[in-house]
Amino acid sequence: MESNTTFLLIEDNLIDQLIIKQLFKKVLNIDQISIANNGREGLEWINRNQKQLPLVILLDIQMPIMNGFEFLNEFDKLNDEIKKETQIYVLSSTLDSDEILRIKKINYVNGFLNKPFQIDEFKNKANLKE
Repeated sequence: MESNTTFLLIEDNLIDQLIIKQLFKKVLNIDQISIANNGREGLEWINRNQKQLPLVILLDIQMPIMNGFEFLNEFDKLNDEIKKETQIYVLSSTLDSDEILRIKKINYVNGFLNKPFQIDEFKNKANLKE
């Protein structure tokens, strides 16, 4: 992964936000991870920061205002450069096999990660180096 990669966490749970930020700092030595509290805030962040590519998004599914599936539907409407330069990893605590299958079928999803967030699993899927 390039050293200029930007990270965006789209997650409504404040505790998960804090834990993930701390894991990024401690395990990956990444201090800068932007936070959006729902899908709408995530899209607004992407539109304001279109030059900050490549982008890695950690996306929760169950959120108020705009959930992860709604976010992915809107993400599909963004320009091709953004979509090409973005990796999306879905974070979910769901055990619903239909929902997991739905997530894995979405073109823009690079990986599915169970909650609680496992930094080593993410590091392996995203090919991150310490």
